[in-house]
Amino acid sequence: MKHSLNIRTTQRVEFIDITRRLEQLIAEEGLSAGRLLLFVPHTTAAVTINENADPDVLHDMIGSLNRLIPFTAGYRHAEGNSAAHIKSSLIGCTEHIIVDNGKLVLGTWQGVFFCEFDGPRSRRIFIKPIRDAQS
Repeated sequence: MKHSLNIRTTQRVEFIDITRRLEQLIAEEGLSAGRLLLFVPHTTAAVTINENADPDVLHDMIGSLNRLIPFTAGYRHAEGNSAAHIKSSLIGCTEHIIVDNGKLVLGTWQGVFFCEFDGPRSRRIFIKPIRDAQS
């Protein structure tokens, strides 16, 4: 069964921590061992795993992405959001996360983030729980 999370972004570029929402889904599913497959069905958004302890890391990531891929740089795409498409492709639209003992297997400081590059918008992320054969 596939699930989806609805996400409302409020900034042009932002990273939204969805770790707790994924943990809630694992509990609701009773998934003790397996994986979560995450997929973002938008060409100007992404999903990533990174530090969630110090908000300055996200601030630095957003600032660096915006400097590397500025909003205006002579792009040809008429819609005016080429920078968002490029950022989405660099970060990526999928993640696989191991689940063990009913918990996400993440490093001490890691969290899962939905990445908005063309907001504010209403977005979705699809989640497919995959059970291990023995669970």
